Amino acid sequence: MTVLLFYIALFAGAFFLVKFIRKGMQSRHDFTSLKTVTFGDESAVSPDRAASIISVLVIFLIWAAFTGSKLFPLHVPGPFTGETSFTYTLENAAGSTDEAEVAVRVAGFGEASSNFEVDPGGGFAKNDALAAQAGRSTTLIFDRNDEVKRKEGAKVVAINGEPIGPGTAVDTGDGTVTLTGKGAISFTPSAGMQMNPIWLPAPETVVARFFEIASEGYQNFSLWQHLGWSLARVIAGFVAGAIVGIPLGYAMGLSGWFRGWFDPIVEFMRPVPPLALIPLVIIWFGIWETGKIVLLFLAALWIMTIAARAGVSGVNISKIHAAYSLGASKWQIMRHVIVPNSLPEIFTGARVAMGVCWGTVVAAELVAAQKGAGMMIIAASKFQLTDIVIMGIVMIGIIGYGIDILMRKAENWLVPWKGRS
Repeated sequence: MTVLLFYIALFAGAFFLVKFIRKGMQSRHDFTSLKTVTFGDESAVSPDRAASIISVLVIFLIWAAFTGSKLFPLHVPGPFTGETSFTYTLENAAGSTDEAEVAVRVAGFGEASSNFEVDPGGGFAKNDALAAQAGRSTTLIFDRNDEVKRKEGAKVVAINGEPIGPGTAVDTGDGTVTLTGKGAISFTPSAGMQMNPIWLPAPETVVARFFEIASEGYQNFSLWQHLGWSLARVIAGFVAGAIVGIPLGYAMGLSGWFRGWFDPIVEFMRPVPPLALIPLVIIWFGIWETGKIVLLFLAALWIMTIAARAGVSGVNISKIHAAYSLGASKWQIMRHVIVPNSLPEIFTGARVAMGVCWGTVVAAELVAAQKGAGMMIIAASKFQLTDIVIMGIVMIGIIGYGIDILMRKAENWLVPWKGRS
């Protein structure tokens, strides 16, 4: 929730700041400068490059601030580390009380916490020492060196003078003290707002891991082999899905019989997530490359079919009538009217299908894969190597975004008439 509020605040601040700067730089203040968006014309809305750049910077800023990165000087409050102490009041079976002090040393993330000793002092409650890890609870068996034991009726009744019992907690300033179900003392250092590197490492850690794997490889293969195999599987599955899906979509858009025959199948399979098909694909095609490509093929097939069907169904009937009136044959109408007008829908479906295939490749490489970006992520997650997991996710996202940009460029080149009537 804190991260979300922080992100919303940065979004709003950047929006109004850029708007204010641009307003001051604007030289024209006539009706042309007040022109609004014409809805329905996609070309009227284009990405604001300043917003795109600031958006990426904000993500890295939040990432750095919440991980204590050395790349950014401003950080959110981190977890408590260092030395602190608290006192506990011990009551014996006879009702007598005595106080003892617990010295606490809290090691930072990734640092080893070593035990130490303190002077036990006098009285039946003895001073004790506790070594803790940042953000993690640690239990102190206080009566291991006290003269009275819990099994004899001794119990902790107060922390720093504040009464405590089962289900209650006492804030010591640097942490929180509670009692376990058996009456032992549990100390939790203040967590702060920074993330544990096990959950989210700093950006420079991920970058360092990238260069390490790029030069040394991971799991017997180089980084480029892992990414290359994932890309090859995705392209193979996508191309196979397009080769089957586009003709099927055309047939469903042009023939009522084909539409009636295949519509129940397509509409039934369309909402089924590809991940749900993994067990069946393994049973039918095995765990090696064939099964992975078939899974990606099924992920792309229904999307391409629906896109081609929608493209054919969306052709303006007046264009077909105009072509007939000029003496065009059915083949000429198909070649010069239906195909060109359906291509924008097909390219849109292709972009969606490629995105779904990229999202499915990690699951496809879950089973018996020896190389691939998904395999690298899954293998790293077993050993809690979060930096490799994030690096793999970032690489998949960058490659997927790059493919989407290439498909947009191809669409602009091959379908320049998109958006025109």
